[in-house]
Amino acid sequence: MPAGGRKRVHRHQRRRSRVRDRGRGGDAAVSEDVHPHSDRLDAMSTQEVVQLMHAEDRRAVEAVAPHLDRIAAAIDAIASRVRAGGNLHYFGAGTSGRIAELDAAEVAPTFGVDAVRAHAAGDGAAEDDVDLGMSDSRAAGLTAGDAVVGVSASGRTAYVLAAMKEARAKGAMVVGFSCATNTPLGELADVAIEIETGPEVIAGSTRLKSGTVQKVVLNMISTGVFVRLGHTYRGRMTGVVAANAKLHRRAVKLIHDLTGVPPADAEMTLVAANGSAKAAVLMLRCTLSADEAAARLHEHNGDLAAALGERTRA
Repeated sequence: MPAGGRKRVHRHQRRRSRVRDRGRGGDAAVSEDVHPHSDRLDAMSTQEVVQLMHAEDRRAVEAVAPHLDRIAAAIDAIASRVRAGGNLHYFGAGTSGRIAELDAAEVAPTFGVDAVRAHAAGDGAAEDDVDLGMSDSRAAGLTAGDAVVGVSASGRTAYVLAAMKEARAKGAMVVGFSCATNTPLGELADVAIEIETGPEVIAGSTRLKSGTVQKVVLNMISTGVFVRLGHTYRGRMTGVVAANAKLHRRAVKLIHDLTGVPPADAEMTLVAANGSAKAAVLMLRCTLSADEAAARLHEHNGDLAAALGERTRA
């Protein structure tokens, strides 16, 4: 996978074993219900509004805990595909699509890899556009080696469902992530993550609790995948692309921390390693040239710990 690539964000606006949740069903998402404390929202003081929102956000994040095993299962399944050369694709519409775009856009600067694509349908009627979901999924060039995460607060968004059906037809591994239970999206998925976040403080405004939980879970998924693939080391962002002064300082500091050399030597080695913090660490720890360090990293698929001989996991 090329390092430092820009995220490709697309806007428009067989039988499988499945890991699933069970819970409340129905045709309408719970997020459309009126929150029992919101009937007097307009009459609340500002302090009461923010207290209510804070309490609801906490409840929503706490609702993630019972689903950690499914999130971990999704991470391991996705990591297996990406390790073998596949890509991770997100599909979403409206708020869900924008949150997916945000997560995808942060992967390259954080991990130095170009393996995540976000496909977002935009607002309005786009979320109901089955043809758009099908065409976006086809245009993504999905293969059986890819992993796809469909993100929909309701689990019923037509654009996302259509894209997921196309992904299944191509043999891709499919994760369905919703903020409701017993959803059509979950039925399509190999791994269904269905976290009921309950009624929003403003009925139907899924940019609130649902959006918060989507950000939390997508953070876990993308971070977990690239941690499993060895793109961090001892809690440090070793895949960082030093594209600005702040990131350059971060790269120099982590080289200093991991090798013990003075910052000036760390910076000089970073330059010799063509900006690769991983290669610089290898050069200093293993007394290698820049070319030798790059070759060893390539041999170990960019996994610094494996390149250092600290683990044999691929």
